[in-house]
Amino acid sequence: MKKPKILIRLTNQLRSKGDKNASQNAVAYLRKFGILKQDSYELTEKGKERNEMSAGDRAKDRASKYSGRKNDPSDYSYDAKTNQATLKYGKTR
Repeated sequence: MKKPKILIRLTNQLRSKGDKNASQNAVAYLRKFGILKQDSYELTEKGKERNEMSAGDRAKDRASKYSGRKNDPSDYSYDAKTNQATLKYGKTR
């Protein structure tokens, strides 16, 4: 079975940080957060949605959820160097 893009990306990120068990840890993480089904590399519905998102889209989505505000992900700017999104100036809801 072909591995999903999100699994490949996370594995590469962990490996670049020196994780010697990057592949196993990436699978465990994605299963823990409901991205992969427990017994395979098959994506859940949530996983399918996140797999199609770009890194910027995922960062904006995370930031909007964790802000505690009722912000739309489009209210955020993405910084590729830090892989983080910040609220655009003047956007407060």
